[in-house]
Parts: sequence; structure tokens; C-alpha cells
Amino acid sequence: MNAPFRPALLAVRLADPGDHCAIARFVAEADGATPFHRLEWLDAVTRATGHKGHVLVAERGCDIAALLPLHAAHSPLFGRALVSTGFAVGGGILGNADAAPYLFSAASELARRLSCTAIELRGGVMPQDELWHVKHDSHAGFVTVLAADDEAQLTAIPRKQRAEVRKGLANAMEVRIGRGEADRAMHYAVYAESVRNLGTPVFPRALFAAVLAAFGDDADILTVHHEGQPVASVLSLYHRGVVMPYWGGGVRAARALRANDVMYYALMCHARTRGCQRFDFGRSKTNTGAYHFKRNWGLEPQPLAYATWTADGAAPRDVNPLSPRYKAKIALWQKLPLPVANRLGPLIAQGLA
Repeated sequence: MNAPFRPALLAVRLADPGDHCAIARFVAEADGATPFHRLEWLDAVTRATGHKGHVLVAERGCDIAALLPLHAAHSPLFGRALVSTGFAVGGGILGNADAAPYLFSAASELARRLSCTAIELRGGVMPQDELWHVKHDSHAGFVTVLAADDEAQLTAIPRKQRAEVRKGLANAMEVRIGRGEADRAMHYAVYAESVRNLGTPVFPRALFAAVLAAFGDDADILTVHHEGQPVASVLSLYHRGVVMPYWGGGVRAARALRANDVMYYALMCHARTRGCQRFDFGRSKTNTGAYHFKRNWGLEPQPLAYATWTADGAAPRDVNPLSPRYKAKIALWQKLPLPVANRLGPLIAQGLA
């Protein structure tokens, strides 16, 4: 077992493989747990990208009081950082808030040991220390309760957005749900084209495969077809009665077909048959197109908190695609032939954890 970072009533240490069962139980029961706190997520990201996962546990006696999952992300382009957690929109400290100062201190010590110049926390208890920079207005989350049946779900959507869904349904599209190789290939092709059109590099295909393998029945792919061709697709996560459409997009034709509208409505209906009670539309940067698209579905934005720590005054890494420094690069990326973007993209995106 690793030695504690500091002696205290709450002792903090790095978890080891022998702690996996206890951590899994804690995450399964703790209020506020997300898919990104799960060991399945940490292991999948590590296997697919090489970013090593770490879990700091705060214990009172032999019991876990709180924990902080982290990935040590490393990239020649974007530097080194401890992130809670890699490729996730959530994470942060889970459990007793009294343990937070100890975990923040341990995280900064771990960052120095691993030569990481920054720590990024995405949700959870926020630090009050002046060494941390906390933002409350950069992102918002969107969650709603699912309706009792398909017709009620459609009626629950605001009138203008409901009209868009109806237009899509009138295009006689087919919906396929699965986890097999064909589903994965269709999803990756659609998603890769979608993010290229937005001007951002696609994640490694191995990341999607690793998450599907790790989550088992708690993840699947829903794909919308028009005239036999996939036009929109989303990989979703299921966690404690909540469905989260996580990696989704559409080809250029999807917009005119309203395929994305059909996709999210179909996912709401599908998730209910799986026993889900809530639909988590994920996070969006405030006042972006995605932010307003989600508001159109009648979901109220909930501000999300993010915190950054940097070592010795170092500048935080900038991985925000809205940053002015990336404007020209995004415009260039949008013009790349898709095969070129798909070959280069994973080499770059792997460092965007």
C-alpha cells in the first residue's frame, strides 16, 4: 500500500489494485457519482490513450470518506496535466466535502511528483484556496426527466423543437441500436465527419471501443439511417437511471433531414424502455450553438463549476476550441479531406484529455 501523503484524521493515499472493489462500491452508492467516477471509465481511457489513471482516496479509519479520480494526461502539443477525469465532462471529488482540502493538497503534490504543471477539476466540490482558479460561468449542464411514453415524450418537447422532430420523423428514417462492430464502424464514420466539419480532431477509435467494452450493457450506440445510409449516430452511457448521449453527431445531410432531432428523441424513448428516469444532455459551453440547441428542447441550463491549479505560476494549458489562438487552425481543419483528418486527428486529440 502507498504511504499517506500526510497524517491526519482523514488520511489520503493513492489507491492500489486491492482497493478496486471498495472503490466500485463507494461510487455505486455515493450521491453525485457520474459515469466518469467509475473505474470502468478510468481503465478505458488508460487502455486507449496511455494516460495513466490514479485514484486518491480519503479514509477515516478503514472506510472511504471521499475520492478523487484523475488521469495524468500528457501531450507534446498540450503539455502535462492531472485531469478529473480524462475525456470527461464531469468528475471531481466524490464524497464527504470535509475531505476536499486534503484531497486538493494531495492532488497538487501528486502533480508535482508526475511533472504535471496543471490540475483540472470538472465538477464536484470546488476548492476555496487562492492557488486555484474557479470558473462558474463557462459551461452549463442540461438534465430533464423522461416522460411516461413515446407520445408524452414528444408532447413534452417545446412546440418549435417538436415541429423539427416531427419533420424528421416524416422523412421515414430508420433507427438501429447495438454494440457490435457494424454499429461501431457506422458511429465512428459519422462522428468523425461531424467533428471534422466543426474543425476539431476526432478522438482515437480505440477510445470508443474501450469505453464500450468496459461499460458493457451500460453503453450502446444508436444510429439513424436514411435510404440505407447512416446519417446521425450517438454513443450513450447509462448510469443509475440516467442516460447520457455522449459522443454524437451527424453528416452534412443530417441537418436538412432533422436526423439529429430524430436521434435524440429516439434515444429518450429507448432509454425509458431500459428503465431510465432522466436524460442528461451533457455540458455545453455557454452561449454556443450546442447550448441553445439544448435549450430549444426545454432543458434549463445549470451552471457547472470547473477549477484549475497550476504549478509555480505556470500558464494553464489551453485546450478550448473557442480560444482565439485556434481560430485559423479550425478553419484549416474544416477543409481537410476526411481521410486525412481521420488519420491525423487521433494523434492530436489524444492529448486533449
